Amino acid sequence: MTLKRITLRDFVIVQALDLDLATGFTALTGETGAGKSILLDALQLALGARADASVVREGAEQAEITLVFTPHATTAAWLQSQELPSAQALTLRRTIDTQSRSRAWINGKPATATQLRQVGEQLVNIHGQHAWQNLMHADSVRGLLDAYAGIHSTELRQRYHDWRQARQQLEHAQQRQAQRQQERERLQWHIDELEKLAPQADEWEELNTQHTRLAHAQTLLEAAQHALAALNNEETGAERPLAYASHQLDAHAHLEPGFADISATLQSCLAQLDDAQHSLQRYLERADLDPERLAALDERLGLWLQLARRFKHPPQELPQLLNTWHAQLADLDAATDLPALAQAVTHALERYRSTAQAVSAQRHHAAAQLEAAITSAMQELGMQGGRFCAQVLPLAEPSAHGLDEVQFLVAAHPGATPRPIGKVASGGELSRISLALAVATSAQGSAGTLIFDEVDAGIGGAVAQTVGALMQRLGANRQVLAVTHLPQVAAFAHQHCVVRKQRRKTGTTSQVLPTNAQQREQEIARMLGGQTISPTTLAHAREMLAQAHNQAQAAPAAIGKAAL
Repeated sequence: MTLKRITLRDFVIVQALDLDLATGFTALTGETGAGKSILLDALQLALGARADASVVREGAEQAEITLVFTPHATTAAWLQSQELPSAQALTLRRTIDTQSRSRAWINGKPATATQLRQVGEQLVNIHGQHAWQNLMHADSVRGLLDAYAGIHSTELRQRYHDWRQARQQLEHAQQRQAQRQQERERLQWHIDELEKLAPQADEWEELNTQHTRLAHAQTLLEAAQHALAALNNEETGAERPLAYASHQLDAHAHLEPGFADISATLQSCLAQLDDAQHSLQRYLERADLDPERLAALDERLGLWLQLARRFKHPPQELPQLLNTWHAQLADLDAATDLPALAQAVTHALERYRSTAQAVSAQRHHAAAQLEAAITSAMQELGMQGGRFCAQVLPLAEPSAHGLDEVQFLVAAHPGATPRPIGKVASGGELSRISLALAVATSAQGSAGTLIFDEVDAGIGGAVAQTVGALMQRLGANRQVLAVTHLPQVAAFAHQHCVVRKQRRKTGTTSQVLPTNAQQREQEIARMLGGQTISPTTLAHAREMLAQAHNQAQAAPAAIGKAAL
């Protein structure tokens, strides 16, 4: 999984760049201000860094960056999880316009900056020229050890989050316990009041119907009596005329067949009249004014209305209101189950501690290995007799990153007591220790491409040669790109690219050009002696390249064994 090609269009001062990269160690060199850092800036943007309009070349509408990587099983699985297309090569493309609008694509499908960062973490590991400053920060120090140990803290952070959340729920419940108790007492009182009434669904409508009927019982009774009397009246009643009319029609139906249907209708009326008389008679037989029942209904309806006014709800809603209060009371009882919440905190803390203790064991084991590797590297990097220590100490309180704090100590001279790295190491020593740490941790990582941006600042001479050999050794298993100003380091590269700035009437542009053998000698000579290249500096450059070649053929240096 290596970077095969970088393409830039209208990026800062680069009008167009198409750079093919090989595996192994590639050195990027050039004069100060030629634009070496531009290439790394472009890489970081293509891998999801924040972008703005300042990266668009003057006079252009947008900048475009494209990176092409060889595929890998890890990235293939990630692409599938993100529903992004797979291909024979992994292509990341990003554009930024003059309004700071940014767009990104992964294998031709639109992607987010977050997705670029996620896939970038699997592809590239960048170490900047000020990486030694990270040695001053506790989080960075711990991160370096965790990277070396191969610790993935996702589960640990989740367990910590679960514990904190459970503890917050318990604390919140404890703080609101008094308030909940007051609320519970209020609800219970309301429930007790309504349960005295015990309102049933649809009861309100039934009560009103019964009350209306009993309230008008006398009127209804009189109406039924009058109706029955009218039907049974011999002179004015309807039964005798209907019967007489039916008899007349039946007697002459043999002469007029149509009379039969009319007579049948009259007979039906007589039957219905008889039913009505019987119904009214039954009603009068069971009709009762029942003043006691009416009084009871008045009292119950009054209770309904009284509670409806008290609780400010329509009477028909009282049964549902009682059910709602019962549910709210049950929720309060569940929320105030402090023992259950406390038990949840205990369980969450136990799970967190179990994971954190496993991480601590990994850190202690890795710390011993890292001490040996960096101490060995220090001997080769001009700090003979120096000693590096990685201490894993217990924290006073659990944290999202575990139960430990990590400290890096160094004894820069033989016999000296190791002390915090920032207090005893010089800038040059810090750079060298940082470089050794970068190589050691990178060797344990999964990224196929390692980029070093002038991490060799502050060194020279034999130490620089050691750094070059280290980069070359690292390039045997990884793709290494190093921006360097040291000819001793560049001489060990498998490939050498030169960054050159050109001034034209249309403006200044920057180019990155691969070198052949002769061009490489010229560049090494320039790095040795400046703009004027003499036969002496050329000879020195050839000697340096030959020496690097011969050293590469020999057994790997101790630093390579220790750090890798």
